[in-house]
Order: sequence, then C-alpha cells, then structure tokens
Amino acid sequence: MWIPTEHEKYGVVIAGFRGTVPHGLSLEIGDTVQILEKCDGWYRGFALKNPNVKGIFPSNYIHLKNACVKNKGQFEMVIPTEDSVITEMTSTLRDWGTMWKQLYVRNEGDLFHRLWHIMNEILDLRRQVLVGHLTHDRMKDVKRHITARLDWGNEQLGLDLVPRKEYAMVDPEEISITELYRLMEHRHRKKDTPVPASSHHLFVQMKSLMCSNLGEELEVIFSLFDSKENRPISERFFLRLNRNGLPKCPEKPERHCSLFVDLGSSELRKDIYITVHIIRIGRMGAGEKKNACNVQYRRPFGCAVLSIADLLAGDSKDDLVLKVYMCNTESDWYQIHENIIKKLNARYNLTGSNAGLAVSLQLLHGDIEQIRREYTSRFTHGVSITRKLGFSNIIMPGEMRNDLYITVERGEFEKGGKSVARNVEVTMHVVDSSGQILKDFISFGSGEPPASEYHSFVLYHNNGPRWAELLKLPIPVDKFRGAHIRCEFRHCSTKEKGEKKLFGFSFVPLMQENGRTLPDGTHELIVHKCEENANLQDSGRYLKLPFSKGISLGSNSQAVKSTKESFWITSFLCSTKLTQNGDMLDLLKWRTHPDKIAGCLSKLKEIDGSEIVKFLQDTLDTLFGILDENSQKYGSKVFDCLVHIINLLQDSKFHHFKPVMDTYIESHFAGALAYRDLIKVLKWHIDRVTEVELHDHIQEVLKAQEYIFKYIVQSRRLFSIATGGQNEEEFRCCIQELLMSVRFFLSQESKGTSALSQLQAVFLSSFPSVYSELLKLFDVREVANLVHDALGSLPTVMHGDESLQAVKLQSIGKTVESHLYTNPDSRCILLPVVLHHLHMHLQEQKDLIMCARILSNIFCLIKKNSSEKSVLEEIDVIVNSLLDILLRTILEITSRPQPSGSAMRLQFQDVTGEFVSCLLSLLRQMTDRHYQQLLDSFNTKEDLRDFLLQIFTVFRILIRPEMFPKDWTVMRLVANNVIITTVLYLSDALRKNFLNENFDYKIWDSYFFLAVIFINQLCLQLEMFTPSKKKKVLEKYGDMRVTMGCEIFSMWQNLGEHKLHFIPALIGPFLEVTLIPQPDLRNVMIPIFHDMMDWEQRRSGNFKQVEAKLIDKLDSLMSEGKGDETYRELFNSILLKKIERETWRESGVSLIATVTRLMERLLDYRDCMKMGEVDGKKIGCTVSLLNFYKTELNKEEMYIRYIHKLYDLHLKAQNFTEAAYTLLLYDELLEWSDRPLREFLTYPMQTEWQRKECLHLTIIQNFDRGKCWENGIILCRKIAEQYESYYDYRNLSKMRMMEASLYDKIMDQQRLEPEFFRVGFYGKKFPFFLRNKEFVCRGHDYERLEAFQQRMLNEFPHAIAMQHANQPDETIFQAEAQYLQIYAVTPIPENQEVLQRDGIPDNIKSFYKVNHIWRFRYDRPFHKGTKDKENEFKSLWVERTTLILVQSLPGISRWFEVEKREVVEMSPLENAIEVLENKNQQLRTLISQCQTRQMQNINPLTMCLNGVIDAAVNGGVARYQEAFFIKEYILNHPEDGEKITRLRELMLEQAQILEFGLAVHEKVVPQDMRPLHKKLVDQFFVMKSSLGIQEFSACVQASPVHFPNGSPRVCRNSIPISMSPDAARVIPRRSPLSYPAVNRYSSSSLSSQASAEVSNITGQSESSDEVFNMQPSPSTSSLSSTHSASPNVTSSAPSSARASPLLSDKHKHSRENSCLSPRERPCSAIYPTPLETSQTTNSCFAKWNVTSIPHSIRDCIREAEELVGPVSALSETRPAGKSPNLSLPSVPHERRMLFNHIGDGALPRSDSNLPGADKAVNTTPSSWSLDSGKEARNTSESGKLISPPVPPRPVQTASPARHIASISPSPAGRSPMKGSVQSFTPSPVEYHSSGLISNSPALSGSYSSGISSLSRCSTSETSGFESQGSEPAVTVPSYSISEEPVRKESKTPPPYSVYERTLKRPVPLPHSLSIPPAADPPALPPKPQLVRPNNLENSSRRTEQVPRPRPLPRKVSQL
Repeated sequence: MWIPTEHEKYGVVIAGFRGTVPHGLSLEIGDTVQILEKCDGWYRGFALKNPNVKGIFPSNYIHLKNACVKNKGQFEMVIPTEDSVITEMTSTLRDWGTMWKQLYVRNEGDLFHRLWHIMNEILDLRRQVLVGHLTHDRMKDVKRHITARLDWGNEQLGLDLVPRKEYAMVDPEEISITELYRLMEHRHRKKDTPVPASSHHLFVQMKSLMCSNLGEELEVIFSLFDSKENRPISERFFLRLNRNGLPKCPEKPERHCSLFVDLGSSELRKDIYITVHIIRIGRMGAGEKKNACNVQYRRPFGCAVLSIADLLAGDSKDDLVLKVYMCNTESDWYQIHENIIKKLNARYNLTGSNAGLAVSLQLLHGDIEQIRREYTSRFTHGVSITRKLGFSNIIMPGEMRNDLYITVERGEFEKGGKSVARNVEVTMHVVDSSGQILKDFISFGSGEPPASEYHSFVLYHNNGPRWAELLKLPIPVDKFRGAHIRCEFRHCSTKEKGEKKLFGFSFVPLMQENGRTLPDGTHELIVHKCEENANLQDSGRYLKLPFSKGISLGSNSQAVKSTKESFWITSFLCSTKLTQNGDMLDLLKWRTHPDKIAGCLSKLKEIDGSEIVKFLQDTLDTLFGILDENSQKYGSKVFDCLVHIINLLQDSKFHHFKPVMDTYIESHFAGALAYRDLIKVLKWHIDRVTEVELHDHIQEVLKAQEYIFKYIVQSRRLFSIATGGQNEEEFRCCIQELLMSVRFFLSQESKGTSALSQLQAVFLSSFPSVYSELLKLFDVREVANLVHDALGSLPTVMHGDESLQAVKLQSIGKTVESHLYTNPDSRCILLPVVLHHLHMHLQEQKDLIMCARILSNIFCLIKKNSSEKSVLEEIDVIVNSLLDILLRTILEITSRPQPSGSAMRLQFQDVTGEFVSCLLSLLRQMTDRHYQQLLDSFNTKEDLRDFLLQIFTVFRILIRPEMFPKDWTVMRLVANNVIITTVLYLSDALRKNFLNENFDYKIWDSYFFLAVIFINQLCLQLEMFTPSKKKKVLEKYGDMRVTMGCEIFSMWQNLGEHKLHFIPALIGPFLEVTLIPQPDLRNVMIPIFHDMMDWEQRRSGNFKQVEAKLIDKLDSLMSEGKGDETYRELFNSILLKKIERETWRESGVSLIATVTRLMERLLDYRDCMKMGEVDGKKIGCTVSLLNFYKTELNKEEMYIRYIHKLYDLHLKAQNFTEAAYTLLLYDELLEWSDRPLREFLTYPMQTEWQRKECLHLTIIQNFDRGKCWENGIILCRKIAEQYESYYDYRNLSKMRMMEASLYDKIMDQQRLEPEFFRVGFYGKKFPFFLRNKEFVCRGHDYERLEAFQQRMLNEFPHAIAMQHANQPDETIFQAEAQYLQIYAVTPIPENQEVLQRDGIPDNIKSFYKVNHIWRFRYDRPFHKGTKDKENEFKSLWVERTTLILVQSLPGISRWFEVEKREVVEMSPLENAIEVLENKNQQLRTLISQCQTRQMQNINPLTMCLNGVIDAAVNGGVARYQEAFFIKEYILNHPEDGEKITRLRELMLEQAQILEFGLAVHEKVVPQDMRPLHKKLVDQFFVMKSSLGIQEFSACVQASPVHFPNGSPRVCRNSIPISMSPDAARVIPRRSPLSYPAVNRYSSSSLSSQASAEVSNITGQSESSDEVFNMQPSPSTSSLSSTHSASPNVTSSAPSSARASPLLSDKHKHSRENSCLSPRERPCSAIYPTPLETSQTTNSCFAKWNVTSIPHSIRDCIREAEELVGPVSALSETRPAGKSPNLSLPSVPHERRMLFNHIGDGALPRSDSNLPGADKAVNTTPSSWSLDSGKEARNTSESGKLISPPVPPRPVQTASPARHIASISPSPAGRSPMKGSVQSFTPSPVEYHSSGLISNSPALSGSYSSGISSLSRCSTSETSGFESQGSEPAVTVPSYSISEEPVRKESKTPPPYSVYERTLKRPVPLPHSLSIPPAADPPALPPKPQLVRPNNLENSSRRTEQVPRPRPLPRKVSQL
C-alpha cells in the first residue's frame, strides 16, 4: 500500500533507472527527486527538472537528503536544508551544463574551455564543502572562491546577477527592497568598477647577467630611488651571482626573488626608479694577472636603471633586459645612477652590445594578505620582503620595529707618506657595551642573511672615496643601550701579497646617557690614527675619545693626534620603542621635574605624531595624572593636549591607533574625577563659540567631542563604582546644561559661510557618535528626546550655507544608522524630525544622494521589524509625509539629462535607483488600510487625478529597461510585483471616481498605456528563461502578464460607451500584447478586438479604422519578431467565433481573413529574413508581401517601403536587372511635376520631378549593370524628353551620350543567355507564398540544372526532391513535408519580328530571346497505339506542356508563379516536319556564318554536314520514309496528305542546302580535312541518288542559296562579327553536360560507328567547346545515337527498369537522388536547350545519313504520288515566273504546334516493351518523362485549337541576288488562339543571323530508356504556321490543364515590366525562306518601346490579345 512520506521527501539519484516497469519514472544519475509516497522499497514522486511527469522508482537508487516542506499537501514545496551555497552551486552548474554545450555548437572555443575549467574547479570546491571537515576560516575562504567563480560564469554567459549576503543567496521577500538594491548595486559596482588599491608591491626576480667579460663573482643590489628628492625610498635587495652571471643559490628562491612592499599610490610615478648596482668580487684591476694578488676586493662594475612608470602600462610578466653601464671614473660611482637617470650616459660605456641584466618585474596591487592569497605559489616557494625606508603610510598598533639605517657616505684621508693615494676599505662592526662584537646584526639587503661585519668596496687610488652604501642594523632594544659602531680603515695594497694595512678607525655610540638615541642625520666622525697591528678589541680604551668633531665626552679624553681626516655616515632610526625626542622624555618623566610640566605640556603639540603614538598609553597616563594632582592649574592645558592627541588619531596615518585609545579607555583609564573638569572645560568652549579669536581652537575641541564624551562617561562610571552612585543628579544637571548650551549653539542662524556655521558643521559631523555614550548613562527615551531636541533646534532655513545643510543631513543620516534609532521606542520619537528635514531637502532637490541613503536605512529597519505594531504607524507617518514628494523627486531626477562624465553618470544612476527602491519598499509595506487612508486623504477629485497620473507616470519610468542593469532580473521582478499590486489597488479608485459623467480620458489612457508596457517587459517574457528559472519565477510571483491582462480586460469592459475614445488608439498596444506567446493572455485579450469592431460598427457603420490600425501595427510588430503561427490560428478562430451572431458578420469575416492572410505573409517574411544570405526565398517572400500591400490592402506607404526592401535585397544578391524593375514600381507612381515631396526613407525633401529623375538615373544604372541595355535606352529617351522640354541641353547631352554608350554595349559586349527552370513547391511545410504552387525561375549566369537543383535544396534543406514530372496528387499537397519538383523549361519569346528578320546581329537578337518572356514549354514523348520495334517513329507522339506566368521574366523577381498550364499533343508526322525544318534552318545559319567569315573555325559546319549526309547510326530520313511515305500510312491518314507533301518538300530542300553547303565548305576547308570533305561529297551523291534526285527540277534554282555578291545582306550599321566557335558559343545557354567529347553508343544503334570518323578527323580540336556540335542526332532510335548524350550521362538502371513505371511508383521521392538523375530524366529536362524561337534553324540535324535508307526513296515517292499527286502538281497554281510554293494543306493547329521543340530537342525513342496501357495519351505528363519545351498561347477559350490556312509561297525571281526584303502576306491579327503564319521557300538556305549553334544533348537518350529525341527547332512559337485564309479549321481536343482564359481580366496586375505598360509591339509574319524581289535593304529593327500604342494603326496587328490589366499610375501622397 502506498503511504505518503513524512521525512523522505528529497533525494538525489545515485544510479540510473530506465523506468521499464509499469508507471516507472526514468531517472539519470544526479537528478534530484521529490518523493510523494513509498511502498515496499519503492518511491513514487517526480524529478524536479520535469515535475509534470510522476512515476515510481526504487528507493535504493536514491540518496536521501534533509529538506523542509512548505505548504504540506497537494501543492507542497520541498526546500533542501543544505547550505545555500551548495544549493546555488547545484542549480547553477545544471544551467551552465546546457549552455556549455551550446558554446561548443557555436564554436566559441575559448569560453568553452575556460568555463569547463571553472566548472571543474567549482565541483572540487563543492566536494570540500560537502565533506564538512574545513575550519571556519577555510570554509569562509572556500565559499568566497565559489561565489567569485559563480559570478564570473554568470557574467560570461549573460545570466542574472545573484544578490548575496555573506556568500549566501538572499530571498528578495525576506529583506527590504532598499537592502536588496544595495546588495545588487554593491555586487554590480564590484563587478564593473573595481576599487583601486591603495597599497602596491613590486615583485623582482633576478634571472641572469649577460656579459662577455665575466669571470668573477658579482653582487647585485636593487633599490628604489626617488629622483625628485634625490634619495632612496626603500631598503636594498642584495643577491650574489656566480662567475656565469647566474644566481649562486638557485635552489633558494628567496635569494633571488624579492617583493618591495608598501608602495603608496603617490610613489607610482615616473620619477621613481629601480636602480641596480653591480659590484664585482675579485682583483683590484679587472685586467690584472691571476698571480699578482690572491686577495679579493669588492670593486665597482656597472649600474642599470628602469623607471617604474614603464611597468604602469601593464603588469608584464615577460623578462626585461636592462642595459648595464660601466663606470669609467670611479670617483663618480656614488652618483652613477643619478647621471644615467639624467641621461648623462656619454661618460659611461655599455658592458657590451648583447650585454644586459635579465630580470622579471611585476607590479602587484592590494593588501599584502590579499597578495599572499592570490599568489600563493610565490610565497610558498619563498620570496624575500624588502621594506620601505622608515614606517609605512599606515602604522599598525603592535608593530615591533627597531631598525637603524646607516649610510656609509664618504671619507677624507691623507696619503700617509705615499706618493699615490690610498686604496681605502672600510670595515664596520657593531660592538656592545662589554666590547664584544655583536653577531649577525649588519644586513646588506633583504636577499642576504645578516653578517657580523661589513667590508666596503674599494675605490682605486682615492683619498676622498665616496661609497654611499646603505646598511640596516636590526639591533634589539635591550642591546641598544651601550652599543656603538666601529669603522676600521685599511689600505689595500696591490703590490704586496694582498695585505690590508690598518691605518685608522672611527666610532659612534648608538645612545646617549640621557636615553636619547643617535639623532637622525649626517655625522662627521673623527678618524683616529692607529698602528697597523693595533688591538681595537678593548673598546674601553677609545670610547672615552671624542667620536665626532666638536663633541667631547669629558676632560679625560685623550689628545687627538690628527683631525684632518674625517669619515661621514648618515643615520636614520625606525623604532617603535626608542625615541630621539627629549621633550617626549621630559613629559614622561614629569614627576622628576615638576617645574617643567607647563613647558612639557606646551611642547607636546610640536612633537612628531609618530613619537606620540609610540608612547600613547604612557602619554595619556601622564596627562590624567597631572590632571588629578593639579586640575586647577593644568586643567585647561591637559584638556588641550588631550584634544590634540584625539585629533592626531583622526589622521589616516594613525587612524589604526583609535582601537588602542578605545582599549585604553575601557581597560586602563583610571581618572574617576576627570569628568567634572572635562564637562566644565567643554561647556566653557561651547559657550564661547561666538568669540572669533577662539574659533580655531573651539573647532579642534568640537572635532574631539566623541572621545571627550567617552572619557566623561567612563570617568563617571568609575566614580559611580567607587562611590556607589553619588552626585548622580549633579551629573545629570551638568549634562543637561551642556546640551542646553549645545542646543543654543545649534539654533544660532548664520548668514552665509560664517565661522559660526563652520563650527556648527563640525559639531554635527561628530555629534551622532556621542549617542552610544549617552545610552550608557541614560534611558533610551531620554537620549532620544535629547537628540530630538538637539536636531529640532537646527535652523530650517534652506538658503543658508550649503556645506552646513549637507553636514546637517549627514548628521541625520548617522542618527538613523545609529544604535539609538534601531530601538522602536526611540524611533517613534526621532522619525518625525528626521522626516521633517528630509522633506525640506527633497522639496528643494538638494543633497539627494544623502536623502536617498537615509530613506534606504529607514526602510531597511522597517522591514526588519515589520512584525511590530509600531511599524504600521510609522508607515502611516511616512506615507503622509513623503509619498508625494518621493514621486515628484523620481519624476524630477529621471527627467534631467544624464551627466556626461562616467563617474557622475554612475552617481546619477545610484541616486535614481536608491529613490526607486525606497518608493517600492514603501508601497510593498503598505496594507489595504494604508491604501484606503491614502485615497481618502484627497480632498477633491482633481487631487486624486493628479496623484494617479503621477504614480502611473512613475511606474512607467520604473519599467524602463535602463532603470536597472540588464542582469538585475531579481530586482525587476520584485519591482513588477510591487507595481502590479499597487495598480490593482488603484484600479478600484479609477473605476469609482472616473467613469460615467466623471470620465477622464487622460487618466484612463495613462492606465492602459502603463498596463501594456508592463506586460511587454522583456524581464516578464518567461518563454525566454531557462526551465529552472521559469519555474522559480512562477512559484514566487506567478505569470504577472496574465494578471495584468485580466485587469485590462476587466477595466475595458467597465468603460461602456467610453470605449469609442480609445478606438483606434489602443488597437496597436493591445495587438502588441496579444502577440506575446502566452495562451491565457491571448485568450483574454483577443476578444477585445471584437468589442472594438462592434463599437466602431455602431459609430460609423464600418470598422475601417480598426482594419487600418491592425494592418499598420502588424507589420511593424511582426518585423520585430513578435507573433507566431499559433497566434494567427488563435486570432482567426477566436474572432470568427465571436462574430458568428453579429449582423456585420460578412464584413467582419472579410477583415479577419485579410488580417490572417497578412499575418501569414509577414510570418513567412520574418522567417525568411532570418537567413544569412540573400536567396530566392527572401526575394520571393518580399514580392509576395509587396503585392499584397498593393492589391489587397492598398497601403501605399508600406508598398513603397517593401519596394525598397526588395531593391536592397536584389542589390545585395547582385540581381541588377531585377533591382531596376523593382525601382520602376516606385517610379511609375510618380509624375513629372513640381509637387513637393516630404523626406522619406533615404530620399531628401524634394520635388516630384527631382525624385523621378533620381529614380530614372538609378534604374538606368542598374539596367546597365544587369546588361539589360535595351530597357535602359527606353528610360534614357524618356528623361531626355524631359531635359529637352526644359531646354536643359547640358543634361540632355549627357543623356544622349549615355544612350549611345548603351547602344555600343549592345553591339560590343557579350551577354549570357540564362536557363529557365520550373520549380514546384508541394507540401504544407513550405511558406505560404510558396505552398503548393509552381514557379518558373530565371537561373544565374552559367547555372545549369544540376547547379540550380543543388541551390534549391540548399535553400530548403528539409525538402525532398521528386523524381518525376507528373502533377502531384492531393496527398502530396496536404503532406506535412516539403517536396521540390524541378525541371528545365524553354522560353517562348514574345517578340518574333526581331528574331525572324534577316540581317539583325545576334547581339541584338539575344536580348529578345530571353527577355519579356511570359510562356515556357516542356515536351514529353510517348507512344500511342502499337509500337513498331523496327521504326518507333510511327507511333511516337509528343505531349507539349505550355506554362503561362503571371508576369514576364525578367521582372521584380527571378521567379514568377505559373498562372496557367496548357497541354497539346503533336503527331509523329508533325514532329518529323518540325525536326526537318529546324535542321534546315540550322544548316542555313551555319553556311551563312561561314560565308560571312563570322565562323573562324569551320568544325561546327563540318560536323553538321557530316551528321546529316553520313547519318549512319539512325539511318537518316529513311525512317521517315518508312514511316510516312508508305501506302498503308497514306491510306490510313488521308488528312495528312499536305503534311506528307510538306515532309517530302523539306527533304528535297535539305538536299539543296547540303549541296550549297558542300560548295561553301570546299572553299574554306583546311587541307588536313580534305579527305573528309571528299568523303562527304561522295556520300552526298549517294544520298541524292537514293532520293531520286539527278538534277534539281525547274522549280529549284541552280544556285540554291541566294545571297547578293555571294554573301548575305546584313542590317545597316551592323558589323559582321568574325568570331571563333568558342566565342560564338559564349552566349548560348549550355548545360555542363552538353559537350559529348566521348562517343557513347546506344544499345539500339542500327549503325554505331558511322560518325566516329568525324571525331577522329576533327580530333585536333581538343576543347570540348570546339566539338560541341557533335550533338544527338535528330532521329529516333534508328537515327544517330553515337553522340546521343554526354559521356557522363550513364544508365543507372537496366532497360526494363527505365520504361514507364507502374502508377504506384510514380511518386517515389528520394532526397539522395537530388531531383532526377541524368539518365532517368528526359534529356530535354536535364539539358535545357539554349535556343529560342529566333534560332529555329540552329539545331544540328546531326548524323543523318541518307545512304542508310533501307529501300529506294523513289519507291516511296512513287507511292506518295499515287495518293497525293505528282510533285510537279504542286506548282501548277503558281503565277508564271514564280518559284513553286511548297505549301501544305490546312492541318490541325495543335498538331503543328505539338512538337515545337526548341534547340536540339530529340525525338524520343520508344521502348519496345512498353505495355499497351501505357501508350495511351494521359492528360498529365507521365512519371518517366521530363522534357523542356516552349509554351504556345494558342488555346481558344473553348478549348479547341484552330488551324490557319497555309499562305502561298513567294515566287523566285530571275535575279535572286537583289531580293533582300521579305515579301510576306498582310499580317493577320494574332489572338491567343492562333499561331503566327510561317511561309516557306524552295530556296535551300536563307540567312538568319543568330550566330548561335545549338549543342544541347537533350535531343538524345538511350533506346532502352524509352526516351530519345530528335534535333529540331521551330521557326516560330507555334511551329511556324499561321492561318490567314478562310479555310475550314480542323479542331482537336486540347489537353490544357487549366481551362481559364489565357489572362484573366480581373487578375491582379503584376508588378511593373518595361514592355507591359501598353499593347505589345506587333509581331509581323516571319520572312519567307525565298528571296523576295524587292531590292531595298531591310529597314532597321524598331527600337524597344515602353509604351504600346493603342491607336487605330494597330488594327492590322494583334488585336485579340488583351494586355494584362494594370492600375493607372497613382500619385504618392507626399512620398
């Protein structure tokens, strides 16, 4: 049975549990669990990380921990009772763990590793704490380390600042808000601005001396030198180096490392230097021989200097190398460092170029104990301490020092009878009173242990040597008396055997007989002569001699032999026990000299403070002893001395001696009667404050009042103890009188900054320190009354002395901080006077910092004592006194501009934060009663209104993000909790007092505004928090947003008809609230919009305002990242449900639908904009949104904004053409007027004309960069017209030159023709603007299908590539996934006139092939009926799909949506006709290019001729003959008679073209290709004979190609461009796989090696470009397959697998296959052909070998003649002298257009295994076929296709050379249901200047795959036929997918296109292939026009096609 647990409530998982048992809870090691129930070794509970999931787990898997339970029961909360630091560490490390992994993901390696080390360190420290074996101090230290690391990690990770108190987290509810603010501010300030250290230390480590001439041991001496005062400021650091320049004792770090301690901040300046003196130990001369002398001397070597300022820039730990200078003149050695500092380096030599002293130096900051903790390793290994000379800046009590510093300065000696000066060495000893030498009391420096004697260095031949060596003598005090220093002088001879001859000595005693020590200063000692072997051990013999010149010890002194020789030393004593001051000694011995007492007391003030504090206790005993014995005589003087000593301790240097005095008062003071004299003298001074001459003295007295009162109180206590409390009343009276004098003194008003106010300020500054002393004698209430009276007596004038007012406030502050104020009894007495002064200062806005501090302390105390009853009364007093002024103060200080200085800004923020925390504290302490009393206290509604407006404004200020630092989340949450509580109280007052007739819009608006910004605060968005943080916030405060939202809804419902005042003003704010992802909040707030719609409907009959505001705000809010898909659905569902029963339901539904659709687009836009790079998705999304604003919302300003956003995206992606089209959208909204426009976006204020001009120039520039020069020319003309109308000829000239430059670029520069791709986006996971739609995309330069597919898959990484081209079914549309369907399509140009006109250069035509394209096509071959395995052409049909876009490409985007699909079928015969037409046209083009020398490399022509003549692979045209010229076919298809005739005509025409081509080829063929040419000629005659052609009939001219002068007539002003094949092929679009350099053989080849010769013969051209015309053959399986595909297109499946799959396999999607693999895709889909309709003759009819026809063509012709008549009959109707017109009968148009394939499209081969069912015609493309095709807009509205009659062919004249102009029938109007008319000529070749050669391998495929194709090119977009007569139309059902009209009139107009503004230019009938009789040259092609004329002259043009409707250009309102 499960039993609720009593004690087992909390535990930690110690073993992982998978939860495999029923109801088991899965747990991981380390999880913390809360236990609810137990049963037989099992617990039931939940993991704290996921409290919603409960389950059971084994009890032995849990380690129980102590915890306390709050709210026992269902909602109990378990709190572990472990150390709070442990709890914080645990939760913090868990949070860090998640973020730490994210650092790795974000590649932030540095922080990742640093955090890892910190986490490990915290874990180690946590273990130490958990073990519990640490001492108290160690535990404290560990916690300090832990919290420091936790704070560091939180700061680095951007987490919240944690308020702590004594290393433990504080609960904000347990302390006052003011205290919380202080804790936060302290930690923040500590983090941001570390307190500068007052103490500094210099770490020195000696590394080595690098010098070339070493060989002797060295002594190195470091010290700090003050160049300003010219003296050393530190002791010396002394170390020895060996002969190699390295430290002698490397194993002892203290010997070569030292810390120069206690450097003050004033000593870190540039004139403080580190000086290094180097002494060598060796021979006298550095170059002496080794055997000259064995004695070693200390000799000068070198010096180095470094300024300490060089270390201030950075604490460098790198080694420094100091330059070492050698002293040339030894007499200057004592000042060598000074000379180097003064830059007098010229007199010294460097020790060497590479020489130097390697040292490590580092400045350390902070207290010495802190340094020891932070650099423990250095102190552990050992480091010597080098002190400053003398005492440090702060003298600590108990510090024991007795150091005598002796500087050996210089000497003056005689020659001593020698011819040269002496080499003098000084030896020093310290000798005690008994004459014994004291051992180890001479210290050379900190790195060396003390020695017993000192030897100076020797200066060579110098009788006046200067040493300046500093020594320290640490002699104990007990040995000091009677000791003396003896210095012995020896001459060091270099000639003798190293003997040092004594010649004199000096001595000086350390203490005089009267107890004074040797005075500081320089002493000139007498050098006493002595013999070389004199014995100086008996000190008594010389101590009676005089030691210093002018000083003698008595008459017994011996006569001095010579006084010419002198020796100078300088002494300096640093002692805490000995004194050199005689006055001090006299005062301490006052009893021995009573007559000197007065003098000694007077001289006390002149004694140095360090001497006084050394003997502080003795001095105080002396003073009070004198006072007790003779108070009348010396009372005043003793008082003055006491005041002097007390004030001396105020000095920072002696501040630490205050505890010494406190201890003295408590333990050693014995003056029981002193209080009487002290009170009397103190009162005497206070009563005389008005006497000017005493002001300075009285000021000193008042400063010392704290300790004077301490002495008074202690004296009275001692007296009471001694006497049993006698004279108590007398004492009280004395104190009362004293305080009466004080009150009178304080009440005196002073004018200005008088001396009186200064005294008052001095008194007030120290008066609060007296309270604690008074409390020792009086009751709390008595003292409180005394203080109240004293503070109440202060003058209330605020315009007086500013300094006095500040000090007065400081005194009040100290009062509040004192122990007296903490007592509730005294607090109720003191609070009114404190509040009174605070109110005055706040009213004047003075001393705000101090006021804030006082208020903070007040509220801290109130919170601590909140359980006391008196607190409620205190809150009442504070509310009545300060609430109003507090609000005004916050408003005042927050409205001021922030100071510029950083220090001032911090102070400003501190003041604001302090006042805010005080206000929050007060509001949190207020109860219902306080709020009610407050609201009742307002006399009028105006007062209440002002108060509410004021407090709402303050709350808005408190919510500002800048109010607290960003990581103060704890503080923000507390503040918000207080604000919402207060608002709930005040909302009642709002409802009661300001509704109905008392309605006040301003206060209600302020309320709603506050509520909205409250909810929108960043710190309340719990969704952004970590789970643990969110859980804590919800447990403590709940979701405050929901609470405030409910309050908003409640208040809104109370408004009634007043709601109309807030519509539409509150729509935006409320919308912002609803966008917050909090379901409850949304459910509460969204219905308000229904209410707004309802009230607006009532008022105005519509809700246009609501709609407009919603739409405007949605855009800005969602662009900020607010809102989500859930919100869109919720908004839609809630409001639709709300308006179900409304009368205005329909308009409401419309509004909701509009807003919902806008949300969809905005969400998509926002998601797309999050991507890093500009891609099609961003641009497409922007276009969608832009069109939505334009068409559905008519929001002009937003429309223009998104135009410019789209423009910027295009520029970033370098889509310059699209960028230009985009700006045209804005341009068309403007007119050429002078209307002024306001400043908008990046445009300045200007006229409309100027802005339009600016736009035109920018657009032209972008068209130029996008190589869309034709469009730029149009705009140049437009702006030129404007310039011309204004006679602005300067700019007109520039514009004309720009236009001319664009023409030049058209002719001179090459343009790449882009590929076009159809992309389908299927599935619900796509953005709304893409979902289940298909688009056609314009590819980038050089981008082929594979690259495009990869790019799309990169943009949509989760998409699945579909492997077929069939239209997907509904399951795909509704799938929760992304499916991409991509294949290439072929553009169908609109402008056929330019493309079909002769003589126009390819550079011009190339523009019209790929620009302004509306329609695209894609072909899919299939078999209908029974498939003939021998000749698949018999049943091979083509399904042609035409895609019609909503807008032409290029436009404002690289892709546009497909608006309509049309599907038609082409019969096998029509397919064959189209293939032959295309091949003939290609041959003409190549021959023409070869004739005009445009083709420098004739390989393309050679290969094309070879492919047609020697088509050995697929049998050439024989397959057509077999298929269509047989009797069976003709009988079965009588309607195809004209087509068969046309096919036969094309064959004959091809023979003509080939003959002429061979003639041209013969002229230009190189010698090495002659054999091939000969072979081609032979093959051609065989081919002709097989066709039955001996000579061409009369209808065919002898010369088959008609060019004047043997070359085609080109357009005037055009230059024939001589281009290499490579250059000519730059323009065409080619697939990367379009160069079949290696032969690939089909499994179905009838002749597999027929064209291999071409590859071999033309093998000298290695480039794949040069052989790119080795293309797929134009035949099916029986035609050429030698080069049917690229070598890298390989079969990926057996032949059976590549047939049409079953239906169940049609929708198999594979991400891995990346759309379609090359072999599985139809070739035309993989390799979209580059040719447009203008290049219908450019496809190579490659490898068609006519000789491989299986039977004679004569038989076929004969059979055909039997059915359709002889060939000659075709010319019977032509006029005399005319050429025969080989026109065809009228044929169903759809069949003619079906296989209008572009480029080298190949007829697919069929699969012999294709089942009959699959051969049926489907209305959609089959799953196995993808092909590219052009689109033909020829579908009638009824779904039928009309077949126009064939026009008659023009007659060939006798002089074809002059027939250049085209004679064509009158153009018929072109409707969408009709194609263009194409006339034909028997002339085999007519020039079409395309210059482009098709090379697409899309025309072939393997036989086994069932996909093959024939090279073909249409001569027009509808296969070159157009009806003109009235012959009956043969109609066939159309397979159009969309039955809508071609272009809906009601369709939303697409964005701007240059060629869409008016009707399109007419497309005249194409030129006849014959040579027209007219001799005039062709007219220039018309210039591109932007405006389509609508006049009557267009009646003969295309009239049925109506352009897409576009709205008239609108004016932009001031934009």
